Amino acid sequence: RSNTGETMAWSESVDTVLANKEGLAAFRTFLKSEFSEENVEFWLACEDFKKTKSSTKITSKAQKIYSDFIQADAPKEINIDFHTKNDISQNISEPTLSCFDAAQSSIYCLMAKDSFPRFLRSEVYKELVKKHQDRNQKRWLPFL
Repeated sequence: RSNTGETMAWSESVDTVLANKEGLAAFRTFLKSEFSEENVEFWLACEDFKKTKSSTKITSKAQKIYSDFIQADAPKEINIDFHTKNDISQNISEPTLSCFDAAQSSIYCLMAKDSFPRFLRSEVYKELVKKHQDRNQKRWLPFL
């Protein structure tokens, strides 16, 4: 459970939100409302992928990420430039743990510069901050 200070710290960077379970959930809710939750889902899939140890799992996870997010008309297709998409397409048959790094970095920048500032101005974020402030007041003022 995070406190108000932590909730406020989320406003400092997208990293703090992505690293916090409750912050991530709120950010996802916000992205869903903007029809862009595929960005955070792709980012999380890449984070998981980079921790993969088994070579057979690397291939299957890479294929899944490719079919879910990269290939043309993918169900959760992300918005990345042609060259990045092309590089991934050419190397997907022999994937490495870094094969999605350029795309992940591009999507991270998109979230940090575009979605994140809007998230901080959103009702989702404001309600979360208010909830934590209320919880803290109750903790410090039990006699009220």
